[in-house]
Amino acid sequence: MAKDILSNLTPAKGSRRKTKRIGRGQGSGHGGTATKGHKGARSRSGHKFKMWFEGGQMPLTRRVPKFGFTPRNRTELQIVNVATLGILVEKKKLTDGVVTPEILYKAGTITKKNVPVKILGNGDIKVKLEVTAHAFSKSAVAKIEAAGGKATILTKTTVKS
Repeated sequence: MAKDILSNLTPAKGSRRKTKRIGRGQGSGHGGTATKGHKGARSRSGHKFKMWFEGGQMPLTRRVPKFGFTPRNRTELQIVNVATLGILVEKKKLTDGVVTPEILYKAGTITKKNVPVKILGNGDIKVKLEVTAHAFSKSAVAKIEAAGGKATILTKTTVKS
């Protein structure tokens, strides 16, 4: 068989469908009412119902309850608890006592490199750690410093600590 040449290429069999040509006479199979049925607004020329119009029924967009508020400039944060840091030390994933977002990413605690990290004070920690993150809760800072460690804010974020 000869090599395929660009000018000889055709679509695979069955991948293309013939266009439905409406209003082209009875022989086309789409003549007469041109697939619009008999009578009614949608069968007539110039009908202009919106795509979401439901014939006077209460539209879906108005039936569905709406609640809450989504701020436009919301800062997404990855949350790590103090207890999680203690578990990482127990599993020997933090050996030198230094915690940074990069180390947390390599340990599998956080899933995204470019999203800021906030340390929360849920749980207890008994190991001295130097923790560097984008934000801290007050209780997290208190628990880290009570264990003899140090909490350092990496860069200023627009989030309340």
